[in-house]
Amino acid sequence: MYLRIGTTLALSAAIGLGGCSEAPPDIGADQAEKIPVTTSSKKARKLFFAGRELADRIRFTDARDYFLRAIDEDPQFAMAYLYLANNSASAKEFFSSLKKAVFLAEEVSEGERLWILGQEAGNRGKPEIQVAHFTALTELYPEDERAYNLLGGLYFGRQDYDQAIMQYERATEINPDFSQPYNQLGYALRALGEYRKAEHAFKKYIHLIPDEPNPYDSYAELLMKVGRHEESIENYRKALERNPRFTPSLVGIGNNQMFVGDYEAARATFAELRELARHSGERRGSHFWTAVSYVFESDLGGAIESAEAMAAIAEADDDKAALSGDNVFMGSIHLYKGSPDDALRSYRRAVELAEQADVNDDIKENARRNLAYQEARVAFYQGKLERAASKAAEFRAAARAKGIASELRRSHELDGVLALVRGDAEMALAELEQANSQDPVVIYWTAKAAFETGDVEKAKLLAHSAAFFNQLTPNFAYIRDRAKELLETVSAE
Repeated sequence: MYLRIGTTLALSAAIGLGGCSEAPPDIGADQAEKIPVTTSSKKARKLFFAGRELADRIRFTDARDYFLRAIDEDPQFAMAYLYLANNSASAKEFFSSLKKAVFLAEEVSEGERLWILGQEAGNRGKPEIQVAHFTALTELYPEDERAYNLLGGLYFGRQDYDQAIMQYERATEINPDFSQPYNQLGYALRALGEYRKAEHAFKKYIHLIPDEPNPYDSYAELLMKVGRHEESIENYRKALERNPRFTPSLVGIGNNQMFVGDYEAARATFAELRELARHSGERRGSHFWTAVSYVFESDLGGAIESAEAMAAIAEADDDKAALSGDNVFMGSIHLYKGSPDDALRSYRRAVELAEQADVNDDIKENARRNLAYQEARVAFYQGKLERAASKAAEFRAAARAKGIASELRRSHELDGVLALVRGDAEMALAELEQANSQDPVVIYWTAKAAFETGDVEKAKLLAHSAAFFNQLTPNFAYIRDRAKELLETVSAE
């Protein structure tokens, strides 16, 4: 499992599952070359470091308890709130914890302040400020491996994998026993298709902390990606042997089962996840993946029923941020399964819920801005190309004004699909190659564009990549069957 730096509304809402010195840290005093940890309580400090150690090892639920206890000991503990946000059980907890960390940021060291405000900038959709803060953090603490690991995570999220790898490698140079960068390095190499190097990174990760579950879980994801499903499940089970409540490994086993077509077994695995769940986030995750299993089977009713069960948990928790994400998820199910009118209602409801949620104005504005993206997609599936083009232009202008990498990629996706439908395959290919390279839906459309340009070999390679994407994303369920059909067509040429 990859540790994502920060959380987005959709990620918190839809998934809800949940840096390391391997020797016990010195809790008596901060080393001058490391980012300080400011607290008035020795007990809170000790609890924080214990939680951080667990968080480093991707044991989010276990870590969360320590951060809560640290806050009980010192209610002004800014970094404990930040870590609580990043190990939260819900979207609601994430936003409230980050808000508290930001409120306390002026009372801590410059390093902590840069870290907290950098994450807030990312959360508010201010990418250049986030880059500036995290880069300044590495400059202020050039011998702190965590600063480089944090910056690497930022570049990873921007799909600048070469820069991410550079930062992760710097972190390992500073502290070769710091396990987390090897994990994230493996995922960056996987994204570049460097599977042998990724395998080496994950095996180094296993070597460093062989008694922890996540190294086996991460290696299993690589094996799943390359189609070695039995070996993947075997490694997920190794993770569960080390921690039977390491729920991400149940997600991985269930996805392997879906990819080979054993949907009943996958749903049984996700039901097992639900039985082991320790908080609403994990319970929601079990319903989320159950819904995805139904999408793979083209069972719209089953998918929506499971998504509604997930949303019911958020509603019981009065978590409108999570509910907003749930409606985006349900909208996409409707859209890809041929109900664009229902999709539009869900997307608009998502914005209404975001407006009501206890989140900052930037998050609300983000939801409003991205509605144009969703409306363009709906119009495309309705066959209303002029409206699709109008909404795509609206979203393009907003995305360029904000400069958020993920939104710019979505804008290229819209423009690429529209160009393809209008018969300009060369323009479509140029646009789609600037879209999200890690989205199987984008890969599918890029394959179609390549085929239309006459580049059969490229089309075949991309269609195969989309048809056998084998990663943990609902988008694979939306597009796999179409990608397989395209692969058959292209291979016949």
